[in-house]
Amino acid sequence: MAGFGLRAAAVAMLLALAPQAPAAPPEPVRTETLPEGAREAAAAVDTFHAALRRGDPEAALALVADDAIVFEDGRIERTKAEYALHHAGADAAFSKAVPSKRLNRTGHAGGDLALIASESRTKGRFKGQDVDRIMVETMVLRRGAEGWRIVHIHWSSALPATD
Repeated sequence: MAGFGLRAAAVAMLLALAPQAPAAPPEPVRTETLPEGAREAAAAVDTFHAALRRGDPEAALALVADDAIVFEDGRIERTKAEYALHHAGADAAFSKAVPSKRLNRTGHAGGDLALIASESRTKGRFKGQDVDRIMVETMVLRRGAEGWRIVHIHWSSALPATD
């Protein structure tokens, strides 16, 4: 047991002597809790985000139902057409420019409805400004003849905690 104490003391000393970088705020532990029935709906959400990251709002919009409602930045877009007109292009430009890492995801599905909730950290530069945000997202999807389509998106964000 004494050997363990000496090793721990040596590691602590080396760490104390090393140049110190500013401490990064801790990120939540990544977890994904998706029952089997929700995995296909989550794949549709992932495909939506992949299209935005490519800068392709049309491909993203193909996964959005015509009657979708989008909550973003305290505003409401009541149809797919309204979202396409107001924010889809900007969302694609932002997603293409600023990397995002998913931290947590959970979901549920029952019948032809699914809910996928995600938390991510978005960090980079956009239009000359530093971006560092914790993003939360709730998507409701409906399964139809063409597969899962997004019928509701709710996005919000906050600055990361500074412990």
